[in-house]
Amino acid sequence: MTYTCKERGMRAASCDAYGDPRVVRVVERPVPTPGPREVLVRVLATTVNSGDARIRGRRFPAGFGAVAPLVFGVRRPRTRILGGPFSGVVEHVGTEVTGWAPGDRVAGTTGLAMGAHAQYVAVGAHRLVGVPEGVSHDEAAGVAFGGQTALWFLRERLDRGRRVLVVGASGAVGTNAVQLARLAGASVTAVCSAANADLVRSLGAQRVVDHHTTDVAALPDRYDIVLDAVGSLDRHTGRRLLAPGGMLLLVVASLTDTLLARGDVRAGSAPERAADLAHLLGLVASGDLRVVIDDVLDLERIAEAHARVDAGRKVGNLVLRP
Repeated sequence: MTYTCKERGMRAASCDAYGDPRVVRVVERPVPTPGPREVLVRVLATTVNSGDARIRGRRFPAGFGAVAPLVFGVRRPRTRILGGPFSGVVEHVGTEVTGWAPGDRVAGTTGLAMGAHAQYVAVGAHRLVGVPEGVSHDEAAGVAFGGQTALWFLRERLDRGRRVLVVGASGAVGTNAVQLARLAGASVTAVCSAANADLVRSLGAQRVVDHHTTDVAALPDRYDIVLDAVGSLDRHTGRRLLAPGGMLLLVVASLTDTLLARGDVRAGSAPERAADLAHLLGLVASGDLRVVIDDVLDLERIAEAHARVDAGRKVGNLVLRP
């Protein structure tokens, strides 16, 4: 196959400075050239999530402000094209790649390399999974971030009949956590705004708590699992909500809570595993997992997408179609 794509340019959302959503703009960039073990994917769907907004705005959980810039860039983002989850079609495969061919429907995540907010992304072949028939590219990209995060935190902690509290239940992580807990037979209490109560009930929550009128840390009930997807709790306030033998899962945690997470507290970044994404896509294909999509936007509306994430009122996923 003659590789001609590299002779063309592509549109990409470039974040050339830290700041408000207006620092992200659509530019022309060269199409990446895949290495021997990489695959070039034409991106048909990606998402804008809290991780992208934190990097762009240089807003990190407490304590990470001095550490994160060493990873992401001190004066400006080291990687200008953000975005991790993606779904699309294989355009070209590296010389050492087997198992994938041009035209294959694939999804994956790019890790710290990012780069998915563009028309093309080059990614290691081991990071890809096939998108099953009946699953759209919007759904595949949508489940990649929130689904993998929720699955990693909840894995092997859900026993039938357990009482689960999900804080931030209407977001990308929370909507998946509610459903995964429900699939395991758990009784789910969801914390979100009243406007999203019907949504989280439709996902399987038996009880909904409005965070605008109720102090989550003061809830009288005790839970076997408390998963906080938005940073409302810390290791002290969260532990008070645990039943004996319970587990506190802090998806968003301060540096101190991350370093001191042990025993009944778990915190940290969820790893990106192709096998996990394949499992989640199988649940979507079977109808057991619903990918909640707030809106689908063109690449030119990237600044608007960042602003909506900043506002904290995003429901499920904001899908971007490059």
